[in-house]
Amino acid sequence: MKRSLLFLTLTAAVLLPAGARPVLSPLFSDNMVIQQQTDAPIWGQAKAGKKVTVTASWDGTTVTATADAQGRWRTALHTPAAGGPYTITVSDGQSVTLRNVMVGEVWLCSGQSNMEMPVEGWGHVLNYEQEKEEANQYPNIRLLQVTQHVATQPSRDVVVADDGWQVCSAQSVKEFSAAGYFFGRDIHKYRNVPVGLINASWGGTFIEPWTSAEALATHPDIREAAAAVSAIPTDPAAQARFYDETMGRWQQQETALDPGYADGKPLWAAPDFDDSSWSTVKLPKEWTDMGLADFDGAMWYRLAIDVPADMTGKDLLLALGQVDDIDYTYFNGEQVGRTFEFGQQRRYVVPARLVKRGRNVIAVRVIDNIGGGGIYSDAMRLFLATFKKKGGKEQIGKILSLAKEWRYKQTVDIHRLPAIPNLRPNQPNQASVLFNAMINPFVGFAIRGAIWYQGCNNEHKGYQYRELLPLMIRDWREKWGYDFPFYIAQLANHRTLQTTPGDDEWAEVREAQAMAAKHVENAGLACLIDIGEAADIHPKNKQEAGRRLALVARAKTYGETQLEYSGPVYSDYRIEGQQIRIFFDHARGLRPADGTVVKGFAIAGSDRRWHWADAHIDGETVIVTSPDVCNPVAVRYAWHINPICNLQNADGLPAVPFRTDDWPGVSIGNHRAL
Repeated sequence: MKRSLLFLTLTAAVLLPAGARPVLSPLFSDNMVIQQQTDAPIWGQAKAGKKVTVTASWDGTTVTATADAQGRWRTALHTPAAGGPYTITVSDGQSVTLRNVMVGEVWLCSGQSNMEMPVEGWGHVLNYEQEKEEANQYPNIRLLQVTQHVATQPSRDVVVADDGWQVCSAQSVKEFSAAGYFFGRDIHKYRNVPVGLINASWGGTFIEPWTSAEALATHPDIREAAAAVSAIPTDPAAQARFYDETMGRWQQQETALDPGYADGKPLWAAPDFDDSSWSTVKLPKEWTDMGLADFDGAMWYRLAIDVPADMTGKDLLLALGQVDDIDYTYFNGEQVGRTFEFGQQRRYVVPARLVKRGRNVIAVRVIDNIGGGGIYSDAMRLFLATFKKKGGKEQIGKILSLAKEWRYKQTVDIHRLPAIPNLRPNQPNQASVLFNAMINPFVGFAIRGAIWYQGCNNEHKGYQYRELLPLMIRDWREKWGYDFPFYIAQLANHRTLQTTPGDDEWAEVREAQAMAAKHVENAGLACLIDIGEAADIHPKNKQEAGRRLALVARAKTYGETQLEYSGPVYSDYRIEGQQIRIFFDHARGLRPADGTVVKGFAIAGSDRRWHWADAHIDGETVIVTSPDVCNPVAVRYAWHINPICNLQNADGLPAVPFRTDDWPGVSIGNHRAL
C-alpha cells in the first residue's frame, strides 16, 4: 500500500522545538526535478525569525530568507540548463539536504480517469508488462503522485504518495498515470532532458471541482454551488456533524426502499440470514463483467468465512480494495465501515468482540450511481487480517483472502433511490474541492506546463464546457502568475459505432475542447478519435495518447518547427454548386487511414437534415457531395461519440472532428450546476 505523507506547510504556525531542522514540503524531496532556467521558488517552515539559507550544488550560490511570525519562509533558486544530479541544502543552523536532484522540465498532469489510468494497476495498458520493465531505462524521469483528497477551502497542504518524488522504475511507474508517463517519456527521449511529472487526477470527476471558487464565482451557472461548498464549516468537528446530518437523512430515506432493511435494521447482514437462493460470483469483479453493465443501484454481497482460533479475540483489518461507488460493510450483522465515494480503498477495523472462532459473515451493500459498479480491485487487496500499528503504520499479520465466491442479490434500481447529496465527505464532485486540495498546494512551484485529459463527466454539457475549460485554464495561469502551455487530450471514440449522421453530446464536448485549443493562447489539442474502444471508456493505447500530447509540446513549446503535431484541422469551407469544398490546416498528404474511400462526412441543406456524403480528396481539400442534397449548406465530420471516420494526413494523425454549421446542439440548454 502506498504511504501518504501530509506536510502542513504555509497554512499555520508549526511548533518546532529549539534546534529543529527546517521542514520542507514533499514537493521538495530527494529525487525531485526542478524546472530549468528559471527562478524556481522553494519554501518551507522554520522557527519564527530564523534565517534560512538555501544552497544549490550546481553553482554553489546561496540564497536566504527569514521565517515570518508563523514560521513560513520562501525564496527562489536560479536554475541552470538541464542536468544533474545535484544537491540542495536548506539550513537554519541545522540542515536538510535534498539529494539526487535533477534540473529539467516539470509538467503537471491532471484530469479524470483517462489521466489517472495507471500503466499497470487497474488500467493495464497495451503491453503493460513490457512497458513496466522498460521504465527502468529512464531513471531521469521522476514521478510525484498526488493523493486523492478534497478540501472545502484552498489548502497549501501537499499530500503525496511514497514520501515525495520517485525515480522512474518498474515499481514506481506501475500505479502512475500512463498518459502522463508516456508523454513525459517522449519529452525525455526527444529533448534529452530530465522530466518531472506531477499526477493530480481523479476518475469520474467533472471540470468544476478542478476550478477555484474564486473563478467559479464569475460563472452564473456555478457560483451558487461554489458558494455552498465554501460555506461548509472548516472546523473538523463541525464539518463532521454537517456531513453526518446530511448523509444520515439520505441514508434513512434510501434504506427504507431496500428489502434488505426493516425499520433501519440490516436484516440481510445477519449471520443467520438464509442467502442460499442468491446468485454467486467470484470477487473481485465489476458488474459489467457480471453481465450487469446496464444496472445502477444497490446490490448486496455476502460471504461466510471460517476464522481460525489464532485470529479470534483480536481486532482484524477488513480490506475490500476499491468499490464503485458507495459501500456499507457489516461483520456478523454489525456495521464496521461505510464509504460514500468511488475509488477509495476500503480498510475497516473489525472489533475483537465481533470475531468468533469458526463461521463469520461479511456483508457488503454496494450502491453504484453510474458506470461500472462493484468490488473491483486486484484480488490481493481483498482480505481479512490480523494487524498492529507501529509508528503510525500498519503491520499486517496473518491473512485470509476474500477473493472467493460470494453470494449476491440486486435490490433497488438507482432511479428509485433519492438523489445522493452532493455535499458529502470526500466527494470529489463538489465545486472547487479538487482545486483546493490537489492543485492549490502546487501553485507557485515552477512548472513548464500542464496536460489535461477530462471531459467524459461533462458529456451532457458541451456548450457549458466551452466556457468552463477556458475559465479553468485562465484560473490556473492567474494563480501561477504566467501563461504556461496547456495541452488537451480530446475525448477518444467510445460506445456504439455510429450508424446515422446527426447531433451528439460527446461531439459537442470535443468541439469545446478544440475551441479552447484554438482560442486560448498557448494551448493545444491532441486528437484521439481513432484510438478509443467501443466497450471500454479507458482505451488501452495510452502510449499513442501520450505520444500525441508530446508531439504538441515538442512543436509548440520546444520549437521543433519541422515536426507535424496535428492531424488535419478544419479551417474553412466553400459552397461550389451542389458540392462543398472543405479546407484544412495540417493537411499535407491527406488520405484515408485504411486505404479505402474517405468516410465520416455528412452533408445537409437548409432543412438541416443530415445525409451521409460522398467525399473525395482534392489536394489538401476534401470535396463533399450527396445525391440527396441538391443545395448543400453545411458539412460535419466524425460527429458522434464513436464516429465512422478515417481521414488523416501523411504523418498518420487523424483529422479533428468538426462541423461547418453553428446550429443549436443537443446540450445548448443544459447549463445546470453540479
